[in-house]
Amino acid sequence: MNSLGFNKPKKETKVVVAMSGGVDSSVVAALMKEEGYDVTGITLKLYDDLKPSEKSRQCCAGQDILDAKRVSETININHEILYYQKKFKSAVIDSFIDSYVAGETPIPCVQCNQTVKFRDLFKYSKDLRADALITGHYVSRIQNNGHASMYRAKDYNRDQSYFLFSTTQTQLDYLRFPLGNIEKSETRSIAKKLNLNVADKPDSQDICFVPNGDYSSVIKKFRPESFKKGKIVDLSGNQIGEHEGIINYTIGQRKGIKISSEKPLYVININADKNTVVVGDKENLEIDEIKLREINILALKKEFDNNIDIKVRSTGRLLKAKLNFTKDHAKVKILDKETGISPGQACVFYSKDRIGDKVLGGGWIDKVYNKNLST
Repeated sequence: MNSLGFNKPKKETKVVVAMSGGVDSSVVAALMKEEGYDVTGITLKLYDDLKPSEKSRQCCAGQDILDAKRVSETININHEILYYQKKFKSAVIDSFIDSYVAGETPIPCVQCNQTVKFRDLFKYSKDLRADALITGHYVSRIQNNGHASMYRAKDYNRDQSYFLFSTTQTQLDYLRFPLGNIEKSETRSIAKKLNLNVADKPDSQDICFVPNGDYSSVIKKFRPESFKKGKIVDLSGNQIGEHEGIINYTIGQRKGIKISSEKPLYVININADKNTVVVGDKENLEIDEIKLREINILALKKEFDNNIDIKVRSTGRLLKAKLNFTKDHAKVKILDKETGISPGQACVFYSKDRIGDKVLGGGWIDKVYNKNLST
């Protein structure tokens, strides 16, 4: 049995490494090559290059493709570029815009993993007869009784399990995540040791198709009609101001409301149907129940019998919760205090066992129940 779990020599084990051009996926490709596997690196071109700025730190941009190709040449592996701009536009960008226009706060990175990476690249890897698709995500994968389970990474500060909640069992069985059990600092040390040109390359921080985090510029480009003026109202529905378009606001936002008040005002709710933004005090943001759609389960039903842990934002803490499943959705009763939860975000399920924090699945937040709202 080799290190990837296949009962054959490494040189006969064909793997595809998804190479974004960053240090993580580059190190993964180099490690697989060093171990003796038959490695093909694949980089996805997801959008036509935007005008970069010095402050922009995006992934999958033109320079990243060149970096991935250069790393592949350095470690002597085959490298391919797949031109997925149309797939990415329809599956990720359009969905992102639809969600924002509907008053939600979307997470395109999850949708990218869910579609072009773990659906389209998954299929392409299978067509190449690869034994596994390998990525540089920081998440742990444990094989047991013929199936894989997903766990939070050793480096909690880098853990990316929140963004992978929609991974299906079939996909998880095929995927491998070599960086799940090491620290980010170790990854960079390996890159320097192997003389990879990306060893000191900064991590991408922006959404790849959103330059400098300016969401409204993207929406203005594709949906200029979305910038429609409307009312800013208090919790009782009284107008106290005017906005330039709901896409300029997210739940929990404080800056940019531009209304004088004795206490700081926060965005409590966004009503796309009425084109209104509801504001109130910080304590009005507290949510104790949410409804989920498009649920993905990576665990046995009995693992949900007791209270579990959830995350409702990528950088958030684990919260105690109780789930109640129905035919096509789930209600989540949040047992810890949490504020600023928004539709469009993900709710990811976890359960602690002797190995660590196991990912049980997750779903998209469809509705939040705020007892402070009049409607």
